[in-house]
Amino acid sequence: MIGPLVVCGVLLEDDALPSLAKLKVRDSKVLTPRRRSQLAASVRKIAKKVEISSVAASDIDRLRRRGVSLNEIEIGQFVSVLKELQPRVAYLDAADVKADRFGDVIGERSRLLAKGCTIISEHKADSKYPIVSAASIIAKEERERVIAELHQVYGDFGSGYPNDPKSVRYVQNLVKRGARLPPIVRKSWESVKRILDEAESIQSRLDGD
Repeated sequence: MIGPLVVCGVLLEDDALPSLAKLKVRDSKVLTPRRRSQLAASVRKIAKKVEISSVAASDIDRLRRRGVSLNEIEIGQFVSVLKELQPRVAYLDAADVKADRFGDVIGERSRLLAKGCTIISEHKADSKYPIVSAASIIAKEERERVIAELHQVYGDFGSGYPNDPKSVRYVQNLVKRGARLPPIVRKSWESVKRILDEAESIQSRLDGD
């Protein structure tokens, strides 16, 4: 609900796969910040290339106002990353309820399918394939870096995820004070809309009284 959307791709040569296996990378969500930072540095050392693409909260809102779905926004980021990496085999953490459809769309728009690239698109791929785990670790590290910078400007709003009570309270307090939501808040997010709707409902009841 706060901060950018970050997508990362990691390109490895075949002979680097054993080195990746030795790192015992795991889904970034189950790692401590310290371990995640260590693994991110190790992955960068063995990767042929790392590509990161991000979308600021204000750009997400702008695109959503134009009718672009979050799914389409994510597809655009995946395509951008894959065009830069040009892999022979691509493992995708599907951001669509239909994983195969997601892979087909990405493959066509990136033109990788036409080049003979094999695309494996699955849900929860970051917990199944080390290469996707590696990408999720670096994506998480990049987002945490940006969030830390935003804390210096906007105060400590927590992680920015809607399941973080601190992030929810941050937005709630802004709304209660009647302050303008800063550009780092994803105003098109359902969790943020819910806070705004609740505040409007309370105000309406007060006006009615």
